[in-house]
Amino acid sequence: MRYEINGTVMQTVAIALSPGESVFAQTHGMAWMTRAIEMDTHTGGGMWAGLKRAMGGGSFFITDYSAAGGSGEVGFAPRFPGTIIAKELRAGESLICRKETFLCAERGVSLEIVLQQRLGAGFFAGEGFILQKVSGPGTVFLDLSGEVIEKTLAPGETLRVHAGHIGMQEPSVSTDIQMVRGFRNMIFGGEGLFLATLTGPGKVWLQSMPVMNLAEEIARYLPGEKAVDAGAGAGIGRMVGGGAAGAALGGILGGILGSE
Repeated sequence: MRYEINGTVMQTVAIALSPGESVFAQTHGMAWMTRAIEMDTHTGGGMWAGLKRAMGGGSFFITDYSAAGGSGEVGFAPRFPGTIIAKELRAGESLICRKETFLCAERGVSLEIVLQQRLGAGFFAGEGFILQKVSGPGTVFLDLSGEVIEKTLAPGETLRVHAGHIGMQEPSVSTDIQMVRGFRNMIFGGEGLFLATLTGPGKVWLQSMPVMNLAEEIARYLPGEKAVDAGAGAGIGRMVGGGAAGAALGGILGGILGSE
């Protein structure tokens, strides 16, 4: 298998497959393919496997793309501006990523859900309770929003991050939450009441443009009162710090604003 990542802001990856080689993706990822490529859509291991992916924010079905009767090419494109990262994983090597990060992978790569280890991290840290884990062997293509910043944390070293900027991390990195100090920082700082705390050892990949931030900015320019109310609710939710708590509070307050 050979691949080429093209583009700057809206990247694509073109994967050249020889006979017998295949890659798989969740739905809505494929952009183009040549005549020699065959598609096979299935649950990826039965109904339970599909349900677990759906609970993790993925699609119930996955699609295999295989070269049949000759070499072919298949291209994939993310739905948001960002950076495609290709990671070659050894057998047993894994990465933890957000639910919208996975783009496609070689057939040997496994995709499964993983739960946050700490209740507070899942509720307030912005990533949610359920994340995705990709494991080798094989090459996986992951899509992070905006530009990518890589940080390597030493054992015990911590990094406090606005949780939406966490793209993916090695399993050895733990995630917790920490309340922002100072009343004025909480109310007027604009970074929310909580920050995610990443603790090493391990590597983390940060993204410069979380999808939630992009959606919030777009909502401000949509016509009509409901768009304004939705943007206000999202902004209030972001003050809490994102995640399930922020989304719930933002939705409730947005609904109150919209009903008046």
